[in-house]
Amino acid sequence: MAEEEAKPAGPEEEPLRSVHTTSFPALLEQLGASLLVTTYQAGKLVVLRADGGVLNTHFRNLVKPMGLAVEGGRLAVGCSVDVWEFHNVPAVCVKLDESEDYPTSIAKHDACFMPRRSHCTGDVQIHEMAFVKGESGKGKGESELVFVNTAFSCLAVRSEQNSFEPVWRPPFIDRLAPGDACHLNGLAAEGGRVKYVTALGQTTEPGGWRENKRDGGLLMDVDSGEVVCRGLSMPHSPRLYRDKLWLLESGEGTIGTVDPATGRYEAIAQFPGFTRGLSFLGPLAFIGLSQVRESAVFSGIPLVERLKKAEERTCGVWVLNIETGQTLGFCRFEAGVQEIFAVEVLPGVRFPDLVNHDAELVGRSYVLGDEALSQVPAEMRR
Repeated sequence: MAEEEAKPAGPEEEPLRSVHTTSFPALLEQLGASLLVTTYQAGKLVVLRADGGVLNTHFRNLVKPMGLAVEGGRLAVGCSVDVWEFHNVPAVCVKLDESEDYPTSIAKHDACFMPRRSHCTGDVQIHEMAFVKGESGKGKGESELVFVNTAFSCLAVRSEQNSFEPVWRPPFIDRLAPGDACHLNGLAAEGGRVKYVTALGQTTEPGGWRENKRDGGLLMDVDSGEVVCRGLSMPHSPRLYRDKLWLLESGEGTIGTVDPATGRYEAIAQFPGFTRGLSFLGPLAFIGLSQVRESAVFSGIPLVERLKKAEERTCGVWVLNIETGQTLGFCRFEAGVQEIFAVEVLPGVRFPDLVNHDAELVGRSYVLGDEALSQVPAEMRR
């Protein structure tokens, strides 16, 4: 797998440098897909997309972006004190193709996510998120966004009146209060419901998880409130895929599966970084790796003991064949990005963009219902 320097999205972007294997954009081309990656440390949403045989790394600025959730043409991003929701407006793609960045008559963009809604949660340390079916009981079967409220050690949804509405918390958390007691961080949803969550400790004291972060992590069943798996090193990103329960044991730098019947975690691959952020498509897993800083949070974990020098640890997105355990490619960030939180595949979307930087384009892009649109002059419609 030869390495190539990734192609930046445009001259206006900051000098964030990355390299990739030639196989990485080839895989995206073959799958007809692209990737979204959040890095709260750099304050960026990164769009990874194939562009003429190389990887185009496209950056958009957000304030501490972490969790991602995608449902159809909806995209939600959890940020420092709010949740932003973007909707795909394909008609805007024409304007993007006509911009100075891509002066071509050939259609290039096939999706454009435009801001549609923002909800202020306050600093609740939003981690993973998912669209589910009426988790709060108010949705009447319609999907709503559930997010991990790490500060309050609970799962929550947005509210029309309040900062958030709590919908579940671990049985050992006996109060609703900020303080990040157990560092609830990840969720696995299936069939429109949240089924499993990960946390870094079974504690009730503010910040109590830090005392046993090396192997105090756990996986919990949301319905029963029971602990399914214990003794994990900083687990993240639980997922249900192909009839298996997947997990990243971040403190070990591994990906593996958990048998809910026995509570046994079995690693299938290990990487040179703190594994966090996981998304699947076909037989492939796209896994985020973080370099992790030399700090009290990450000291004493197996990964740092195995790779003692910071330069031995890496940051990027790795592609793993889950059927063979073989690494098929990677995109590695070499400057500007050291930590990744979320990775999300966009199947069927080859070259997307997200517009939050161009007030004029946002201001001139109107989305109307069919009835209203029928009253708009034909020459003004897209």
